[in-house]
Amino acid sequence: MQLVIISGRSGSGKSIALQALEDIGYYAIDNLPAMLLGSLIDELRDEGERTHLAVSIDARNLPAALERLPALLEELRARPIDCQVIYLTTDSRILLERYSATRRRHPLTRNSDMTLEEAIEKEEETLNEIRDLADLRIDTSRLSVHDLRRRISDQVAHQRKDQLTLTFESFGYKHGVPMDADLVFDVRCLPNPYWDPTLRQYTGRDATIIAFLRGYPIVEEMSHDIQAMLERWLPAYQNSQRSYMTVAIGCTGGQHRSVYIAEQLAQKLAPLIGEVQLRHRELELQYTLRGTRAEPPTASPFSE
Repeated sequence: MQLVIISGRSGSGKSIALQALEDIGYYAIDNLPAMLLGSLIDELRDEGERTHLAVSIDARNLPAALERLPALLEELRARPIDCQVIYLTTDSRILLERYSATRRRHPLTRNSDMTLEEAIEKEEETLNEIRDLADLRIDTSRLSVHDLRRRISDQVAHQRKDQLTLTFESFGYKHGVPMDADLVFDVRCLPNPYWDPTLRQYTGRDATIIAFLRGYPIVEEMSHDIQAMLERWLPAYQNSQRSYMTVAIGCTGGQHRSVYIAEQLAQKLAPLIGEVQLRHRELELQYTLRGTRAEPPTASPFSE
């Protein structure tokens, strides 16, 4: 049986993620009481009909049930079940904007006198343990509905228990560090093409920027050192039952240096891993590298 547990902050897209799994054949249940999870699994396994199950468990549960959930997850992972926990999060300011726009009530404000801002922060505290146990964290702050559905389908539904999904994500520090990053490398110490007005319009995927950065030995040294660190430690992460790893590479604007380094690392590690995901956050671009050949990136997938 494959079990996917969707959790996270209210307003971060849990219903969309659950619907995406339901659309590809999962038996999906929203807002399942956590104490019923074990019984549900036993019942479905006895029937022998349902092999793919997706449930959402979040702060709408009773507090005692949420306290019990981390222990229950450990028990499930000891059983012959492919269990994944996916945690969705969104920047608090964006959550405030979403609730203000939709005028929906936050679940924690329905039976209390908490303000919306207090409820958002209280929910994050309540779900801390689940977040820390998650196999994959997805920051939906800048994802459209289509982007989130695509990530759930590509990363979660096709994930094999013995496979590590490695994602390289370039970003700009001036726009914030990705909340779903596992490892973060700062490449702002490298020469910056931005200061050459003739190069400013290009990105780290363009030949002019590639030629510029290859002209500095320090750039190759940085890329080599990060590659060596990943090659040394990725097997240890995988041996610890890690299914996902997101490596974020950041420069100031997320257009040149971080994009170039992420591309270089993905190309070098794809033959070793078999497949890596590339996400250029500030370029609104994502695609897959398999072996030594890249699939053509889709046109502006984040803007659909």
